[in-house]
Amino acid sequence: MRKAIPAVSLATLMLATPALAQSNLEKLGQFKTTGVTEFEVIDQGGAYADGIRENLKRINLPAGFKIELYAVVPDARHMAVGPQGIVTFVGTRKTKAWSVTDRNKDRVADEVKSFAPSIGLKIPNGPCFSDDGFLYIAEQNRVLVYPAAEFFYESPDVAAFEVVPQGKLIPVSEESYNHTARVCTIGPDDKLYITIGQPFNVPAPEKMDLYTQEGIGGIIRMNRDGTNREVYTYGVRNSVGLDFNPANGELWFTDNQVDGMGDNIPPGELNRQTAKGQHFGFPWYGGGDTRTNEYADSEPPADVVFPAVNMVAHAADLGMHFYQGSQFPSKYKGGIFSAQHGSWNRTTPVGARVMFTPVNEDGSAGETTVFADGWIDDNEEYLGRPVDVVELRDGSILVSDDLAGAIYRISYGE
Repeated sequence: MRKAIPAVSLATLMLATPALAQSNLEKLGQFKTTGVTEFEVIDQGGAYADGIRENLKRINLPAGFKIELYAVVPDARHMAVGPQGIVTFVGTRKTKAWSVTDRNKDRVADEVKSFAPSIGLKIPNGPCFSDDGFLYIAEQNRVLVYPAAEFFYESPDVAAFEVVPQGKLIPVSEESYNHTARVCTIGPDDKLYITIGQPFNVPAPEKMDLYTQEGIGGIIRMNRDGTNREVYTYGVRNSVGLDFNPANGELWFTDNQVDGMGDNIPPGELNRQTAKGQHFGFPWYGGGDTRTNEYADSEPPADVVFPAVNMVAHAADLGMHFYQGSQFPSKYKGGIFSAQHGSWNRTTPVGARVMFTPVNEDGSAGETTVFADGWIDDNEEYLGRPVDVVELRDGSILVSDDLAGAIYRISYGE
């Protein structure tokens, strides 16, 4: 069981809020109302939802599984299921986060509405929960924490505090429109881990010192109140999915490979990290052991860790999750479900599917197989683009799709 956040940490966050608050975020940090009273509520019925359900008839799954529309959620990206199972929070690459509630527990969402509508959000892609109920959302250049989010989300005003203030996650000079979707998780050490993609296809050498120092093109970790920040992972191009193996505490993460090298190289990556400070090869390697043209004449680090799994090139591997439920057959327990979004940089589309990778007792990866596909039609058009995978308390999984603007539920034996 992970440790609860120390009371002093929340108190520190509150004391850091200016006494004369002006912004809505400052007001919320002082438990004051903002005057915002309206949510944006998303209709869960009608022709649009029916069209998504029709497309789901094309999806291929192993025998005994079924897929259904769980919720219509515009631009749905990464998800975090509340520890009490009341609500699922969904990030986007735009300016909204969503709360998704299944009030009658029929495993279909009854309500989807904007979360914390009084706060101006910028690419709130990455929500994650602590076991004791603190919701963190990693934005492009800020991290906020929402204590008791499962309680406060019913109101437009929610308790909210800065963990990393605006402009402090990365230097403002490095803000970009590219590779800006952060994801986060709480580790078994009760620290907050955040992926930070670097903004280039391949960065220039003069960027390397700054990026190494700041953890850009890597994964950083910090205490849950934002203190003691450090770089945990190096040599990552743009990771948009990570999770810890509950069996041994090792960190696994996906990474997206370099574009412009051809349809079939370099491979996408599913990586296994066994110690702090390991280097995963970028920018010397563009994916797997494929060298980049830009760094072909430069000596790579001697201790590069190569992927646990080489995925097909340009499938855009994003969110991932270690399955811990008991609803699915036993062979899935402890394995990884991961989403392939599909890349722009391929002549023939690939991806748009959910993969499964078993994990052996020694912590190594087994053979990766396709678990769910069919979101690319006969015209080679995307009908959907999976982004993330999370698990509900009943052992079913949710899959988000930012193209269709939907969340699907996959169950077994129902």
